[in-house]
Amino acid sequence: MNSTRSLVRRIALGATAVAAALVLAACGSDDGSSDTGSGARPSPSASAEDTAGAHNDQDVDFAQGMIPHHQQALRMAEMAKSQASSAEVKDLASRIEKAQDPEIETMSGWLEAWGEDVPSAMPGMGHGDHGSSHMPGMMDTEDMDGLMDASGKDFDTMFLTMMVEHHEGAVDMANIEKDKGQYGPAKRLADDVITAQTAEIEEMNTLLGKS
Repeated sequence: MNSTRSLVRRIALGATAVAAALVLAACGSDDGSSDTGSGARPSPSASAEDTAGAHNDQDVDFAQGMIPHHQQALRMAEMAKSQASSAEVKDLASRIEKAQDPEIETMSGWLEAWGEDVPSAMPGMGHGDHGSSHMPGMMDTEDMDGLMDASGKDFDTMFLTMMVEHHEGAVDMANIEKDKGQYGPAKRLADDVITAQTAEIEEMNTLLGKS
Protein backbone atom coordinates (compact mmCIF):
# COMPACT_ATOMS: atom_id res chain seq x y z
CA MET A 1 0.00 0.00 0.00
CA ASN A 2 2.79 2.36 0.97
CA SER A 3 4.73 1.44 -2.15
CA THR A 4 1.70 2.19 -4.29
CA ARG A 5 1.31 5.65 -2.71
CA SER A 6 5.00 6.29 -3.17
CA LEU A 7 4.75 5.37 -6.85
CA VAL A 8 1.73 7.65 -7.38
CA ARG A 9 3.54 10.48 -5.60
CA ARG A 10 6.65 10.06 -7.79
CA ILE A 11 4.53 10.02 -10.96
CA ALA A 12 2.71 13.18 -9.88
CA LEU A 13 5.96 14.98 -9.03
CA GLY A 14 7.45 13.95 -12.35
CA ALA A 15 4.44 15.25 -14.25
CA THR A 16 4.64 18.56 -12.37
CA ALA A 17 8.33 18.90 -13.21
CA VAL A 18 7.69 18.22 -16.90
CA ALA A 19 4.86 20.77 -16.96
CA ALA A 20 7.06 23.36 -15.28
CA ALA A 21 9.83 22.73 -17.75
CA LEU A 22 7.43 23.17 -20.67
CA VAL A 23 6.16 26.44 -19.24
CA LEU A 24 9.70 27.78 -18.82
CA ALA A 25 10.63 26.71 -22.33
CA ALA A 26 7.57 28.46 -23.72
CA CYS A 27 8.42 31.65 -21.85
CA GLY A 28 11.98 31.50 -23.07
CA SER A 29 10.75 31.08 -26.62
CA ASP A 30 8.44 34.10 -26.32
CA ASP A 31 11.21 36.25 -24.89
CA GLY A 32 13.63 35.14 -27.57
CA SER A 33 11.27 35.94 -30.41
CA SER A 34 10.70 39.45 -29.14
CA ASP A 35 14.40 40.14 -28.57
CA THR A 36 15.98 38.59 -31.65
CA GLY A 37 13.10 37.83 -34.00
CA SER A 38 11.31 39.85 -36.63
CA GLY A 39 10.52 42.65 -34.18
CA ALA A 40 14.16 43.68 -33.83
CA ARG A 41 15.66 43.18 -37.28
CA PRO A 42 13.33 45.13 -39.62
CA SER A 43 13.89 48.39 -37.78
CA PRO A 44 17.38 49.11 -39.18
CA SER A 45 16.40 48.30 -42.78
CA ALA A 46 13.15 50.24 -42.52
CA SER A 47 15.07 53.15 -41.04
CA ALA A 48 17.59 52.99 -43.89
CA GLU A 49 14.78 53.11 -46.44
CA ASP A 50 13.21 56.08 -44.70
CA THR A 51 16.54 57.90 -44.66
CA ALA A 52 17.23 57.17 -48.32
CA GLY A 53 13.87 58.57 -49.38
CA ALA A 54 13.62 61.35 -46.83
CA HIS A 55 13.38 64.91 -48.11
CA ASN A 56 12.89 68.34 -46.62
CA ASP A 57 11.47 71.72 -47.67
CA GLN A 58 14.77 72.71 -49.25
CA ASP A 59 14.61 69.70 -51.59
CA VAL A 60 11.12 70.76 -52.68
CA ASP A 61 12.23 74.38 -53.17
CA PHE A 62 15.23 73.22 -55.19
CA ALA A 63 13.16 71.14 -57.59
CA GLN A 64 10.35 73.70 -57.90
CA GLY A 65 12.87 76.46 -58.53
CA MET A 66 15.27 74.62 -60.81
CA ILE A 67 12.55 73.29 -63.15
CA PRO A 68 11.47 76.74 -64.46
CA HIS A 69 15.11 77.84 -64.34
CA HIS A 70 16.03 74.96 -66.66
CA GLN A 71 12.94 75.60 -68.80
CA GLN A 72 14.11 79.13 -69.50
CA ALA A 73 17.57 77.87 -70.43
CA LEU A 74 15.95 75.44 -72.87
CA ARG A 75 14.01 78.29 -74.50
CA MET A 76 17.22 80.25 -74.91
CA ALA A 77 18.94 77.19 -76.36
CA GLU A 78 16.06 76.68 -78.77
CA MET A 79 16.54 80.19 -80.12
CA ALA A 80 20.20 79.46 -80.77
CA LYS A 81 19.34 76.79 -83.32
CA SER A 82 18.09 79.34 -85.83
CA GLN A 83 19.50 82.65 -84.59
CA ALA A 84 23.13 81.93 -83.65
CA SER A 85 25.91 82.37 -86.18
CA SER A 86 28.64 80.56 -84.27
CA ALA A 87 28.98 76.78 -84.49
CA GLU A 88 30.38 76.83 -80.96
CA VAL A 89 27.27 78.57 -79.63
CA LYS A 90 24.98 76.15 -81.43
CA ASP A 91 26.95 73.19 -80.06
CA LEU A 92 26.79 74.61 -76.53
CA ALA A 93 23.04 75.17 -76.84
CA SER A 94 22.59 71.57 -77.98
CA ARG A 95 24.52 70.26 -74.97
CA ILE A 96 22.49 72.42 -72.61
CA GLU A 97 19.31 70.89 -74.03
CA LYS A 98 20.59 67.33 -73.72
CA ALA A 99 21.65 67.86 -70.10
CA GLN A 100 18.78 69.92 -68.71
CA ASP A 101 15.74 68.34 -70.36
CA PRO A 102 16.24 64.97 -68.57
CA GLU A 103 16.93 66.83 -65.31
CA ILE A 104 13.54 68.54 -65.60
CA GLU A 105 11.89 65.13 -65.99
CA THR A 106 13.80 63.76 -62.99
CA MET A 107 12.89 66.66 -60.70
CA SER A 108 9.25 66.55 -61.87
CA GLY A 109 9.17 62.87 -60.88
CA TRP A 110 10.43 63.70 -57.40
CA LEU A 111 7.76 66.35 -56.87
CA GLU A 112 5.01 64.02 -58.07
CA ALA A 113 6.24 61.28 -55.71
CA TRP A 114 6.27 63.77 -52.83
CA GLY A 115 2.77 65.03 -53.62
CA GLU A 116 4.07 68.52 -54.39
CA ASP A 117 3.14 70.89 -57.22
CA VAL A 118 5.16 70.53 -60.41
CA PRO A 119 5.87 73.88 -62.11
CA SER A 120 4.43 74.01 -65.61
CA ALA A 121 4.78 76.38 -68.52
CA MET A 122 2.40 79.28 -67.96
CA PRO A 123 1.60 82.37 -70.05
CA GLY A 124 4.55 84.72 -69.94
CA MET A 125 6.87 82.22 -68.31
CA GLY A 126 8.82 81.91 -71.53
CA HIS A 127 9.93 85.46 -70.89
CA GLY A 128 11.14 84.67 -67.41
CA ASP A 129 8.29 86.35 -65.56
CA HIS A 130 7.54 83.38 -63.30
CA GLY A 131 9.91 83.22 -60.36
CA SER A 132 12.45 85.63 -61.83
CA SER A 133 12.22 87.81 -58.74
CA HIS A 134 13.49 85.09 -56.38
CA MET A 135 15.51 82.74 -58.55
CA PRO A 136 19.06 83.91 -59.28
CA GLY A 137 20.04 84.22 -62.91
CA MET A 138 16.51 84.26 -64.35
CA MET A 139 16.03 86.63 -67.29
CA ASP A 140 13.16 89.12 -67.30
CA THR A 141 10.74 89.91 -70.12
CA GLU A 142 12.93 92.61 -71.65
CA ASP A 143 15.98 90.32 -71.70
CA MET A 144 14.10 87.47 -73.40
CA ASP A 145 12.45 89.80 -75.92
CA GLY A 146 15.83 91.27 -76.78
CA LEU A 147 17.31 87.82 -77.31
CA MET A 148 14.36 86.82 -79.46
CA ASP A 149 14.90 89.83 -81.73
CA ALA A 150 18.67 89.34 -82.07
CA SER A 151 20.51 87.34 -84.72
CA GLY A 152 23.98 86.53 -85.95
CA LYS A 153 26.94 87.73 -83.90
CA ASP A 154 24.74 90.02 -81.83
CA PHE A 155 22.71 87.01 -80.79
CA ASP A 156 25.86 85.02 -79.97
CA THR A 157 27.18 87.73 -77.67
CA MET A 158 23.83 88.29 -76.01
CA PHE A 159 23.18 84.56 -75.60
CA LEU A 160 26.57 83.88 -74.05
CA THR A 161 26.37 86.88 -71.71
CA MET A 162 22.89 85.97 -70.52
CA MET A 163 23.64 82.27 -70.20
CA VAL A 164 26.71 82.93 -68.06
CA GLU A 165 24.50 84.85 -65.64
CA HIS A 166 21.84 82.16 -65.87
CA HIS A 167 24.35 79.38 -65.12
CA GLU A 168 25.82 81.33 -62.21
CA GLY A 169 22.32 81.53 -60.72
CA ALA A 170 21.85 77.78 -61.13
CA VAL A 171 25.16 77.11 -59.41
CA ASP A 172 24.09 79.32 -56.49
CA MET A 173 20.82 77.38 -56.18
CA ALA A 174 22.67 74.06 -56.37
CA ASN A 175 25.10 75.11 -53.63
CA ILE A 176 22.19 75.90 -51.32
CA GLU A 177 20.73 72.46 -52.04
CA LYS A 178 24.03 70.78 -51.24
CA ASP A 179 24.26 72.65 -47.93
CA LYS A 180 20.65 72.43 -46.76
CA GLY A 181 18.97 69.64 -48.72
CA GLN A 182 18.29 66.18 -47.33
CA TYR A 183 17.29 64.04 -50.32
CA GLY A 184 20.35 62.18 -51.60
CA PRO A 185 19.45 62.16 -55.33
CA ALA A 186 18.68 65.89 -55.23
CA LYS A 187 22.01 66.67 -53.60
CA ARG A 188 23.78 64.56 -56.22
CA LEU A 189 21.96 66.35 -59.03
CA ALA A 190 22.96 69.65 -57.46
CA ASP A 191 26.56 68.47 -57.51
CA ASP A 192 26.22 67.57 -61.20
CA VAL A 193 24.78 71.01 -61.95
CA ILE A 194 27.69 72.71 -60.22
CA THR A 195 30.28 70.63 -62.07
CA ALA A 196 28.72 70.88 -65.54
CA GLN A 197 27.61 74.48 -65.45
CA THR A 198 30.81 75.79 -63.89
CA ALA A 199 32.71 74.22 -66.80
CA GLU A 200 30.25 75.76 -69.27
CA ILE A 201 30.65 79.18 -67.64
CA GLU A 202 34.39 78.96 -68.28
CA GLU A 203 33.75 77.88 -71.86
CA MET A 204 31.33 80.75 -72.48
CA ASN A 205 33.67 83.31 -70.96
CA THR A 206 36.37 82.03 -73.28
CA LEU A 207 34.07 82.48 -76.26
CA LEU A 208 33.30 85.99 -75.06
CA GLY A 209 37.01 86.76 -74.83
CA LYS A 210 36.88 86.97 -71.04
CA SER A 211 39.20 84.09 -70.25
